[in-house]
Amino acid sequence: MHPRDRHHAQTIRVSQESPLTPPRQPEPRGARSPHLPRAQDRVSTSGVASLAGVPVGGEHPVVVMGVLNVSPESFYTGSVRGGRDELVRAARDMVGAGAALLDVGARSTAPYLASALGEAEECERLAPAIEAVAGAVPVPVSADTTRAGVARVALAAGARVINDVSGLRDPGMGALARERGASVILMASPPGPGASTDPVATVRVLLEQALGRARAAGVAGEGIVLDPGIGFFREEAVPWDEWDLSVLAGLSALRTLGRPLGVGVSRKSFLGAVTGRADPAGRLAGSLAATVVAVQQGAALIRTHDVAETVDAVRVAERLGRARVPRTS
Repeated sequence: MHPRDRHHAQTIRVSQESPLTPPRQPEPRGARSPHLPRAQDRVSTSGVASLAGVPVGGEHPVVVMGVLNVSPESFYTGSVRGGRDELVRAARDMVGAGAALLDVGARSTAPYLASALGEAEECERLAPAIEAVAGAVPVPVSADTTRAGVARVALAAGARVINDVSGLRDPGMGALARERGASVILMASPPGPGASTDPVATVRVLLEQALGRARAAGVAGEGIVLDPGIGFFREEAVPWDEWDLSVLAGLSALRTLGRPLGVGVSRKSFLGAVTGRADPAGRLAGSLAATVVAVQQGAALIRTHDVAETVDAVRVAERLGRARVPRTS
């Protein structure tokens, strides 16, 4: 086995050469996209993070994060676990298949699925699920929530990572992460309908703003991974499926933000638009194809419903990235 294919789950000392990027003056939505480098011209500028001791980015193998849901309203019903035993069994299966982290959610965040779930009910769903999973597997557990109150309960139940698709818009979330020493995944989140025609530039600005909120709250930069928010931009000047494809193709341009990139493409709607498969249950092949592209473009973490298949796709993409092509005379 190649040494870079061997996953190390122990805590590492994170390099300080890529500090948390300070916030720039926000560019207008729709500003011109930065130059997208060719694959052979890219350099590793995304730094290394530690998500509860799991190294992400740099020369480390791409991390696979398994998705578990206890929210019946989730867009992919195949990810929903109905009881404690089923949840624990699925968690153990994912870890056995190669997941280095597990992400547990109790409220659908899909922008086209309105959820009126209150904070108290989200806590009631999430806390016992986190407790059950954290007590059953040897890998860190992440809480998928945008609410500081819910995150506090989840951390008390055993979560060690906060996956916040709002990018710390809840004023209490950053302070909580700092107080508890929790790692965070920050997503580019549109504040509302926009008129942008440049997906990559817009995502970059939103990620810079999320990093600025993290910095202002005192969140340690080495504990941050960034997510470009594929599937969350539904009301821009660019059709949403084209938006997601553009961001995925231009992912490497976001690496200069100084933090590793985590990407979630698993069974999402843009894949249905491309393949004509309306049911998320039929989108596994498309998910794996998009995963390979994400890894080739610099993703350091892949969030997925299908761990075993995704691990295989990721390892093949990594090996292809290291393959040497003989020069012809």
